[in-house]
Amino acid sequence: MSAFENRLPRFLAAVVLAALPVTAADIDARIQRVEQGLRAGTVIGGQPQLKWTVSERQKFYKVPGVSIAVIADGRVEWARGYGVVAENGKPVDAQTLFQAASISKPVASMVALHLVDEGKLSLDEDVNLRLRSWKVPESEFTKTQKVTLRRLLNHSAGLTVHGFGGYAADEAVPSLLDVLDGKKPANSAPIRVDITPGTQGRYSGGGYEIMQQLVMDVTGKPFPQLAQEFVLGPLGMTRSTYQQPLPADLGANAAAGHDNHGVMLEGRWHTYPEMAAAGLWTTPSDLARFVLELQKGSRVLKPATQREMLTKVLGDYGLGLGLMETDGRKSFSHGGANEGFRCMLFGYLDGGSGAVVMTNGDNGSALADEILRSVSAEYEWADYRTKERTVASVPPDVLQGYAGLYALAPGFEVTVTFDNGRLFAAAQGKKVELFPESPTSFFSLEADVPAIRFTRASDNSVEMSAGSATAKRQGR
Repeated sequence: MSAFENRLPRFLAAVVLAALPVTAADIDARIQRVEQGLRAGTVIGGQPQLKWTVSERQKFYKVPGVSIAVIADGRVEWARGYGVVAENGKPVDAQTLFQAASISKPVASMVALHLVDEGKLSLDEDVNLRLRSWKVPESEFTKTQKVTLRRLLNHSAGLTVHGFGGYAADEAVPSLLDVLDGKKPANSAPIRVDITPGTQGRYSGGGYEIMQQLVMDVTGKPFPQLAQEFVLGPLGMTRSTYQQPLPADLGANAAAGHDNHGVMLEGRWHTYPEMAAAGLWTTPSDLARFVLELQKGSRVLKPATQREMLTKVLGDYGLGLGLMETDGRKSFSHGGANEGFRCMLFGYLDGGSGAVVMTNGDNGSALADEILRSVSAEYEWADYRTKERTVASVPPDVLQGYAGLYALAPGFEVTVTFDNGRLFAAAQGKKVELFPESPTSFFSLEADVPAIRFTRASDNSVEMSAGSATAKRQGR
């Protein structure tokens, strides 16, 4: 018997199993494995993979509520909520609304692109030709290159203002025109061009606010109405709205935002007049319908326009979405971070799979990553895999030589200690072990701790780098 004939029965068995329908019992088992399989992004070679439950990690990160929707085989396979909307509040369920934060941007991008399909906007003309209520101020940077819709959606229009903090319940809420010009009561800077448009990618929520004004000017309609007519309605996103403030009837089952200590925001949440950039209220199930539209099309956009949306322009970003490829599988994604809310949307271009995780806590990004790694393990994704790292052998005196206090940023000090042959870092009440990959490079098993590097100067002073922050050791 040939080697191929030996493999044939196993191959046929795999084909038969793949063809069998997924039963409710199968899905329940999958959900249970995901719920109990949260894991860190890094594991040390030779050591067992630690796993946690959703509730365990909610307590660890002080995130009261989380909601998940998983897409498989071109459909929403399951959606569930965990925890509560607020302390002593009602349980989170699949219908609970969360702030989508910057995931508002890809949905808003589809609104603008629908107007391109209608011939009311062009991707590559100067937006000042269509703006009526406000104009992008001309400057030396706009002499040869203009701000266009394509560049606004791609974050390559050279515009300022990365993101927005929103407005607490007791604060006055500015108009969009106030936001564009940074006028009180706006709490953000004026949105201006300070880099030649089209020359580099730089994330700008401010650019999406210009887009918001643009689509309102060309239609004469409020942005929430446009979103409902063009995207939310056609896609069946019945638990979604860009209305700010959130209408009272929807607030009855809406999650309250919480800070990194798990304390609820005053007034439950902030209001975001910056709707296109940060103002969408929605559920993971509704965002999963948006993911399915991107995968299968074409109820909102023409096929060619949808391909434009999913094509890189500058950097790894298309028209409203981050675009990546891992092991030959192309994906799109976007994260979100508003005051008290963190969330993540992820989908593959092929195969009809993906997931959305939404949380009501400032520490929710790390929790969402751990959930997505559990989903990835269960559904055999190419992304969100745990990485295996090797720990180097470093002499104790070298490790001990890094101990000390490092002020990485105003109000953010890291204390490095050496204890029983191991190195630790503590900041803001959290202590983690640092594992050496080399005598100068270290990593942590915690997702929210960046890679750390120590360097020693000729004068024997020690410098610590963590992400983009660098500081010299104090007091020595």
